[in-house]
Amino acid sequence: MTVRKAWVVAIAAVGSGVAFVMLLVVGVYVVAGNLVNGMGGGAVRLAKGAVPAVYQSLVQKWGNLCPALNPALLAAQLYQESGFNPNARSAAAAEGIAQFIPGTWATHGVDGDGDGRRDVWDPDDAIPSAASYDCELAKYVKDVPGDLSHNMLAAYNAGAYAVIKYGGVPPYAETRNYVKTITTLEKSFAAPAARVDPSQQAAGAISYAQGKLGTPYLWGGNGTADQGGRFDCSGLTKAAFESVGISLPRVANDQYNAGPHLRREELLPGDLVFFSDDPANSRAIRHVGIYVGGGYMIDAPRPGAVIRFDPIDTPDYFGATRVTEDGAKALPTSV
Repeated sequence: MTVRKAWVVAIAAVGSGVAFVMLLVVGVYVVAGNLVNGMGGGAVRLAKGAVPAVYQSLVQKWGNLCPALNPALLAAQLYQESGFNPNARSAAAAEGIAQFIPGTWATHGVDGDGDGRRDVWDPDDAIPSAASYDCELAKYVKDVPGDLSHNMLAAYNAGAYAVIKYGGVPPYAETRNYVKTITTLEKSFAAPAARVDPSQQAAGAISYAQGKLGTPYLWGGNGTADQGGRFDCSGLTKAAFESVGISLPRVANDQYNAGPHLRREELLPGDLVFFSDDPANSRAIRHVGIYVGGGYMIDAPRPGAVIRFDPIDTPDYFGATRVTEDGAKALPTSV
């Protein structure tokens, strides 16, 4: 059966429930194997809406400050540190969107907007300072063997001396985990430059969601017994992926960063699809569903409705994420 025929058959089965979903799931790997390779080369571009619009130009500009850095990598650090919250303050006295501690800010803070003052609470200063600090660390470790960006991140976590001493990322569990976390998150902030492989867990996640069709919606619902097995939108997607061994954050706007992002024409069954009234800000996402193919998703839409099939091509369609196990693990527990 050709790919074209496979999708014609699947779409024609919309009214038959199980057959509709199963045909679409079977099509995951058929279609994936026939996608056109490549999405264009060039410099790293930020994925649509992944960085709040108010910070996007800053991240794009300062993320290209040195060869070891790129906009998606800088975005991943800011997201990991504060969730793009300019007022974030940690128990360790780290402050602002880039979470500088006072001593580090005193030495490495820069006047990014040229207003004559360095303000850790002002993203116009803090984001350039984060990039500047990264690139300064990269200079310290430029002669160390291995990947320069990885060594830069390791220096950020463990200090440049440790990277130089060990000839690369030091054998500290915390540092190695930090490097892996940031470089994994980087993929969710970058517009993919090549085909994104299909999710291996797609069929299982769809099967779980399909089994909940007709279940009444419950705001804050996680499907627990005391909630009558009911879900809201992100509770359903979280449970669907937990059924195949992937732990997602609880809310939709955090689930958006659990893997690389796809253009509309690249969607495959099992991808998460997101909706927002603000097309430029992933932090404003308010709804999520599981794509099943043919322009449809399974979702828990709203109070008074039930889990059902809905079309995705609506004015508030925001974008999509292909969830990966590493991507989900890299997400901060709170942002």
